[in-house]
Order: sequence, then C-alpha cells, then structure tokens
Amino acid sequence: MEKLDKPDNLVEFLESSVAKHPDRPIFGTKNPQGVYEWLTYRQIGRRVDDLRGALAGLGIGRGDAVGIIANNRTEWAIAAYATYGLGGRFVPMYEAELTKIWQYIVTDSAVKVLFVSKPEILEKVKDFPEKIPTLKKMILIEGQGQDSMAALETAGRERPVKAIRPDTDEIAVLIYTSGTTGEPKGVLLSHGNCTSNSMAGVSMYPELNEQGVSLSILPWAHSYGMTAELNAMVYLGGSIGFIESVKTVVQDMALVRPTWLIAVPRVFNRIYNGLWEKLNEQGGLARKLFVMGIEAGKKRREPAASGRSDFINDLKFKLADKIVFAKIRQKMGGRLMGAMSGSAAMNVDIAHFFFDVGIPIYDCYGMTETSPAIAMNGSLAYRLGSVGRAIDKVRIVIDSSVVEEGAKDGEIVVYGPNVMKGYHNKPEKTREVMTPDGGVRTGDRGRLDADGYLYITGRIKEQFKLENGKFVFPSALEEDISLVPWVQNVLIYGENRPFTICLVVPDFLMVERYAEKHGISGDIRQLVGNVEIQAMITGEIQKVLQGRYGGYEIPKKFIYLMEGFTAENGMLTQTMKLKRRVVLEKFKDRIDALYA
Repeated sequence: MEKLDKPDNLVEFLESSVAKHPDRPIFGTKNPQGVYEWLTYRQIGRRVDDLRGALAGLGIGRGDAVGIIANNRTEWAIAAYATYGLGGRFVPMYEAELTKIWQYIVTDSAVKVLFVSKPEILEKVKDFPEKIPTLKKMILIEGQGQDSMAALETAGRERPVKAIRPDTDEIAVLIYTSGTTGEPKGVLLSHGNCTSNSMAGVSMYPELNEQGVSLSILPWAHSYGMTAELNAMVYLGGSIGFIESVKTVVQDMALVRPTWLIAVPRVFNRIYNGLWEKLNEQGGLARKLFVMGIEAGKKRREPAASGRSDFINDLKFKLADKIVFAKIRQKMGGRLMGAMSGSAAMNVDIAHFFFDVGIPIYDCYGMTETSPAIAMNGSLAYRLGSVGRAIDKVRIVIDSSVVEEGAKDGEIVVYGPNVMKGYHNKPEKTREVMTPDGGVRTGDRGRLDADGYLYITGRIKEQFKLENGKFVFPSALEEDISLVPWVQNVLIYGENRPFTICLVVPDFLMVERYAEKHGISGDIRQLVGNVEIQAMITGEIQKVLQGRYGGYEIPKKFIYLMEGFTAENGMLTQTMKLKRRVVLEKFKDRIDALYA
C-alpha cells in the first residue's frame, strides 16, 4: 500500500493543532441567552488528557471499544480523542435510534464503557449491563455525581496517562451503517483510513485553513460528518459551532457566521425553496430583481465558458447581486466561501443558483466503507452534474460486467487508503463487497468522462425492470421530484409491472397554504385526499420530469399518503436514505389495488 502522509493517526491530528493553535476556538455552543460560547484547543486538549487517564483507570486499552449515544457536542469529540489516545475503538450511535439497535451495536462491538448524553436515554439503556457481558460502565454526560462525565474527568486529572501513537492500520472507529435492509453492519475504519481521507479532502479546498469556521449540521455518528467536518477541522485548527436544532439553522448561521458548510442537498433545497416561497409572497421589485438575477446568471454562463461577456446582461446580474443576492449571503452569515454536499446528488439547477449567489456548492461522493470520500469537486477543479474526480491516492474503476450488455456505465469499484478493513464479525458480508485485489464494490452505477470526472447513474440493487424489459433507476427520479415544493417524501416503484407509480407524502404545511389561498376547506387528511390538490401536485411532478426522462420512466399513477417517511417509523435510515422494502411492504395493499 502507498505510504500515507503524516500525521497518519487521529491522536496526532488533535495534538498537532493543540500545539500550533492553543488559543484558537475549537467548539462553540449556544447558551440559554442565545450567545455562542467557545472553548479553545488548549482547553479541549486538557479535557482529552483528563478523560484518557480516567478511561485507562476503567481498563480501556488497545483494541477495546468505547461507545457513545449522543448528538454532536463537545463531549462527543473529547470521548473520541481520549479513546484514540489509548488505542481504543470509538463506537458512535444516534440519539434518535431504537433501543434494540443500540443494544445490538453495543453487544456486537463489545463496548466496555458507554457514554450516554441525557438521563432519558440512560433510563432506556439502564438494563444493558445485565444483558451485555462486556459492558462494565455507563457514564452520563449531562449529569453530576459518581458516574458522570464531569466526575470522570476530575478523577482522570489525578492519574494522567500519556497518549500512545496508534499504528496507521489500527482500528479507530466502528461506524455502524443503518442499512436500508437487514441488521446494521459495523464498518471497521483505521486511523490511516480516517486521516488520509480528511487530508485528501482538505487539499481540494486551498481556501480552508485555521481561520475556517463550520456550522455543525450533519451527525458525526456518520462517517461523512465525522471525517469531513470534525477530523478535517481539527486537522486544520479550525472552529465548529453546534446548531441548537434543525429548526434554528438559519438563525445559527447568522450567529456563528460559518466560512464553510458540510451538508446534504436537502439543506440547500430547503433554503432554495424557502427563498422562492418568501419572494412569491412578497412579490414586487424584490421578486423581479431575484428573477432577473437568476436569468442573468444563466445567460452569462455560456459566453463566460468561451471567454466572452454581455455588458447589459452583466449589468443586470451585478444589480441583482448587490440588492438581492448580497442579502442572501448575509442571511447565511456573510462569510460563506462554499459548501460540500454529499449523500445524494445535488440538483444542477440549484447548484448553478448557489454558484451565482456567490456560495459555490461542491458535489462529492462516498460511502461509509470508504471513510467516506471517493470523489470530490473542489474549488481548484469542478464540473457541475458530476461528483468530481477521485481524491488523492484513490483509484476508481468502472466494472461494466455486472450491468446489461451495451451499457456505457457500470459498478463503481474503489481502491486506495480509504477502503475499510472490513465488516466487524461479518466475514461473508466483507467478501461480498471486497474484491480479491483489495478494492470495494460500491453498489452504485457510474461512468467516468475523458477528464476523470465521475457521474452517478443509479444504484445497482435499486434499479428495477418494467414488464417491457426497460430499466428504471428510481433514485434519480425521486431526487428531482423532491424539488417540488409540495412534496415531502417520494418513492418510485414498478418492478415487473407495466408502468411506474409514485408514492407521495405531501408537505402538509404547503398543502394547507395552497388550500387557504384557493378556498379549499377541510382538515389536513381531507386536503391530502382532495382531487384538485392531488391533480395540482401530480401536474407539478410531471412538469419537473418531462424532457428529463423517457415516457416509460415517468409515473402514470400516484398514491398520496398521510404518514411521512421517518427514521422513527423505520422508513428512513438515520442518514435519511429510503428503506424501500419497508415502505413497499407497508403500502403493499394500496399498490396492488392501484395496479389492479
């Protein structure tokens, strides 16, 4: 394997930044008065040292597992880096998860010490030590007394333990994929996996340095948030402010004033739809200038690509930028240099819009099994519509042998220092995805252009064949449909059927506003079942798909649902991926009736 750049372990990631930037802020949390309070690298370094001593006193050593059930917070990072310093494995879990999933993960990974964020979660797991032989201690983060994190840190201060330097191949984290099917799989990621991935990502954005500030939106319990935000910002010596909640993201942006965002398309789609909704309500000059700016942005792209410009069009764009786009930038903190988007494909039109506004969004691609980054667009090189080129030291191969004959794409296979060590306790599952020569099969379909930019064309397992033999890739259709403001969730289906259908969960707030505006009465259940409203949403969906897809792909019939797809009801994973099998099973009778 190619030798990795230093530092090649997460312990040195933090220690290096503590030494270089001791007085710079690292984590910021909003206090009850709505003001962000920041801790420095020096303060965090000391707390990590204290907790490391305490964990050593509890018997944590090389290869031992330390778990945590918590959302992103200062203590999450302290527990992680203290564990790394003992050569231990960190096992993060989501707060919004089923108790049986926590129990499975703690048991499977043989967690010895479990950190729990809140008393209400501790109540749910209080009997775990009786059920799980390896679990020796549970520590409450938001609490006082003997088994609190505060007490543990105090005790550790009295018996310091020097941090070890883990080998690059030692396991740093066990990230459990929530999985769209079956039980969770524990992905074994080494220190080298994590450090090489963060460093390769950072190199794509030369504008990032120790002055960088991120607003933490994505969970660190997922490899994307952990690698692209936590570890990358720690490596740089940058700062991370925590959102208060998903409902306060816009207000928190204004307070934290981030220079960089790590997010998913859904975040930007909501911002985009929210802008249109507000401007449509306001009307008047503001809306006219907004539309003029968007149109001018579109018109200046083609001439700009060939080195030409249009004076009048450029003037229109500058006017809209000064009066309207500048306000959008200010609302997002006024300092955003750009954003990374992953987990799903970014709509090209929305990406163009944010580029025009002055907040470039760079589409990236990866998976937990690759730490996660595989390919990225960046400020030095990008191509909208693609997910970028392979990151440093990573190689992408397109295997066309697993798709239909004559296809111009194939399964994406990845090689490099980002490839996981395997699935914990699952050798057969590991063999299914790992190639004999050390690559990992992604399960995604894609193609590479002449310049090495990767385009995702579908998901191998999710594609289905219609009765007429034609293939449909539902995720692409669903991503475009999700841009319709009246749609909250969507699923496309048609396997071995004569045509495709669409299951839609409407955005209930938008539906109520539409009904009020058009004089349609009834409660929300009646409104969702209203023929006029359904026809309007159906028309908007078909309008979005026309011209982009073949007639056989566009759904012919629709089912409107009252129950949203959520992680709580098991229809989405924790990273908001659709559990198709669960949804299809739940609504099987209605689907069969529709085809009948």
